[in-house]
Amino acid sequence: MNLTYTRIELKRSLRNPRFMIFAFAFPVFLFLIQTNVFVTDKDPDAATATAIIMVNMLAFGVFFAATSNGGRLATERAAGWQRQLRLTPLTGRGYMLGKSLTGLLLGVPVLVAVPVIAALANGVSLDAAQWARILLGTWLGAIPFVLLGLLVGQLARPDTLQPLNMGITLVMGFLGGMWIPVDAMPSWMQQLAPVLPSYWLTQLGRGAVTGDLSRSLGLTALVLAAWTIVLGTLVVWRYRKDSARA
Repeated sequence: MNLTYTRIELKRSLRNPRFMIFAFAFPVFLFLIQTNVFVTDKDPDAATATAIIMVNMLAFGVFFAATSNGGRLATERAAGWQRQLRLTPLTGRGYMLGKSLTGLLLGVPVLVAVPVIAALANGVSLDAAQWARILLGTWLGAIPFVLLGLLVGQLARPDTLQPLNMGITLVMGFLGGMWIPVDAMPSWMQQLAPVLPSYWLTQLGRGAVTGDLSRSLGLTALVLAAWTIVLGTLVVWRYRKDSARA
């Protein structure tokens, strides 16, 4: 893996205003809005509700960073960039690993900002084990979404990429429980949500703050690992297919 290439990819993403709005500012904004509108000091479960909202916004932030990063593949494929790579020391494996690491690292800013705001503005107080599970678990849980972004970038054309990414974001965010806590969902949505990997991403942190409607850490990790294997296999297959065609 070429760390220089990864550093360039990081800088390019962090200088993109649209990316920073949706992957960083939007989760922070939604956290502040939801905690101030739907949670009151008189609520006996206010601390837990605030922590659940924080977990959901962390999940959405790393999800968006992970999936949107892979979208550049569509543009680079259309421009013939992947073919040009064969003339450079950067291997195909290094190219894809660099993209993957970039997708993970782009989720770090929101993993820092939202908890700091939650602690300072909303008084969220958790022990070290809870914070470790929420932050490290959510960050590592983004791996299958990094692969999902790479797969979409390998399959989509530049003119279809934006609506496709928007559709994935809406479905994963809304039905997967990142925008609406599962507690507030109607029963049919609660039954549908586990079909989506975004639901399991929120479960990584939710289980650290409440046992209500939470899945075990072992089951959650197993489901996300299965998604990682399936999506990783599809990414490798598609990349090799494109390489053979060039």
